[in-house]
Amino acid sequence: MERRNFIKTGGLALLGTAALPRILQAQMSNRPADLSKMLTHFGVTENDLRRVITVALEKGGDYADLYFEHTLWNSLGLQDGAVNRASSDIQYGVGIRVVAGDQTGYAYVENVTVAEMLKAARTASRIASGPARTPPVKVDEQTFGNRYPILKSWEEATVQAKMPCLQKLNDRIFALDPRVTKVNASISDTTSYILYYNSEGTLCHDYRPMAVVSGMCIMQEGDRIENSYSSRAGRRDFTFLTDALVEEIAQEAVKDTSILFRAVKPKGGEMAVVMGAGGSGILLHEAIGHAFEADFNRKNISIFSDKLHQKICDEHINVVDDGTIDGDRGSINFDDEGAGSRKTYIVKDGVLNSYLHDRISARHYGVAPTGNGRRESFKCMPMPRMRVTYMENGDCSEADIIASVKQGVYVDKFTNGQVQIGAGDFTFFVKSGYLIENGRLTQPVKDVNIIGNGPKALADVTMVGNNLKIDPGAWTCGKNGQSMPVSQGLPSVLVKQLTVGGEG
Repeated sequence: MERRNFIKTGGLALLGTAALPRILQAQMSNRPADLSKMLTHFGVTENDLRRVITVALEKGGDYADLYFEHTLWNSLGLQDGAVNRASSDIQYGVGIRVVAGDQTGYAYVENVTVAEMLKAARTASRIASGPARTPPVKVDEQTFGNRYPILKSWEEATVQAKMPCLQKLNDRIFALDPRVTKVNASISDTTSYILYYNSEGTLCHDYRPMAVVSGMCIMQEGDRIENSYSSRAGRRDFTFLTDALVEEIAQEAVKDTSILFRAVKPKGGEMAVVMGAGGSGILLHEAIGHAFEADFNRKNISIFSDKLHQKICDEHINVVDDGTIDGDRGSINFDDEGAGSRKTYIVKDGVLNSYLHDRISARHYGVAPTGNGRRESFKCMPMPRMRVTYMENGDCSEADIIASVKQGVYVDKFTNGQVQIGAGDFTFFVKSGYLIENGRLTQPVKDVNIIGNGPKALADVTMVGNNLKIDPGAWTCGKNGQSMPVSQGLPSVLVKQLTVGGEG
């Protein structure tokens, strides 16, 4: 997984509505508040949906679904004191999936006409061979609570309305420290219209916002140059851009850059590691989160494939994947298979309680979907993916955790990581932290790798703090070529032994 800012460089020209189908040009300013408006937005009727599903199942198949998407993406960037980069992108189309046993047929079209959809449905249906199945006639509209209400949509926000936020962020970072030599800042916003229908008659729709604001600070002290960044992200509308947000990003970027001038690489080796609250949730994501995704377990790839309902760590540890946190980057009202979002205990009282399921794996295990079937776009098939993954609070203070360590490191800012699902081995890159010597934080450290094994690292968590924080940054998870927005969190924890890559 990596943390990135989604900046796409380009000229100062935005893609206009001329690139959209004519029906969409009329609908862009009218946010769909109900099903009829969403159907109109995509130019389809309920009868069209039933017709396409019927064709998708004409060669048999156990299940079929349609995933309509219209996404508008915009980015605005500041460099050298001026807003000088802007770009936009539009995705529009429908993906059609047919499932037959363990096999999946998939096709998509960007021209959402009945003729094109029927052609794609016949392509996807070729995965099956058998008598046609008749989907239910009745359409069952599903409604879900809204976890990202809109006061002012990004579609209503002009480039000119966004520019002051970037200029304020630039000016504030420069004002905070005379060593600042350069600032790069960006705002990206995404709006997605989603319409979903399946062969069980389930029909639902969503209007999904997303925003990322990022600031990079570059400082010079003598001949030495350092840089760091801060970002904030969430399923938020235009009202996300506040002076308080600017101040928060600026303060963090300057503080995290400034400390690097005093930082050194620690001596490498195996040692105790205290993971600070928040972004250290990458430990959960990389060390165990992917290994709990049910497709890896269904195929016996994951190291946890044979450990369901077994004790895997201390009984005081609870690990959650949650898609229901209001406004969070990883939250969703329903997943990309029409399953309502929910809070799932992956680990409960130290026991592996549940995998993270999409519809295919849920059917395999005979359980209900957990709302983790996600896809990058209508061009992709869904698969089990994390949303907001975190460990619940323990009963220790961070000060007590640090005081318990004679020699080790404290780490709190990360940039990326990766894991080998089968072996459970992981690594992630630490941007900054501190040495721990005799129970105290001493010398700042930077640019080190933390290396370990997921099940062992989880079993080696011996103290859990009472300061859970969900990291608010722009985390993005990659899997099988698909990237998804996610979040993660952690209270401060002590892992009694990990490998720290530093000086020899």
